Amino acid sequence: MTALNLLMSDVPINVTLPDEAENRYIDLSQKKISNCVGCFGCWVKTPGKCVIRDDAVSIYPLIAQSSKVIYVSKICYGSYDIVMKTMLERALPVQQAFIRLYQGETHHFQRNVAEKEAVIIAYGDLSEESRELFQRLIARNSKNMVFKKWEIFFVSENEVENTVQREVDKWKK
Repeated sequence: MTALNLLMSDVPINVTLPDEAENRYIDLSQKKISNCVGCFGCWVKTPGKCVIRDDAVSIYPLIAQSSKVIYVSKICYGSYDIVMKTMLERALPVQQAFIRLYQGETHHFQRNVAEKEAVIIAYGDLSEESRELFQRLIARNSKNMVFKKWEIFFVSENEVENTVQREVDKWKK
């Protein structure tokens, strides 16, 4: 499995990725991603593959393979906004139905998921309460999303592209 660097955003952003083939950018706002219907077909009928045929089926394998991820998302009520949350929920096929004890808690086994260094660039509702809720959400999700290291940047909408470019520039070899 080739390690990738993945930039996934809920809005179009104008950044320059380093030229290496392992760098990918996905603008979720331009993709057709349906809601997970909770059928668990990806666990029992077609293990590791979602039964819904839309753009998500080509994205969640990239999430699994990525060793470095940058998620850009508007924050709404202390959580990812709709398009990012929907995509992350649709990444369920990278997990298995089986449970394990991980850092003293029960979590699902993963299907060939690379450990990740994650950067989350959050914009939008940046009230103190939303920031605290979002930080707790990321801390909890980090165990299921296999984040070995993560950092959150809370920025205004005007700062998104510059912050993303600064973080993407760190991918250069």
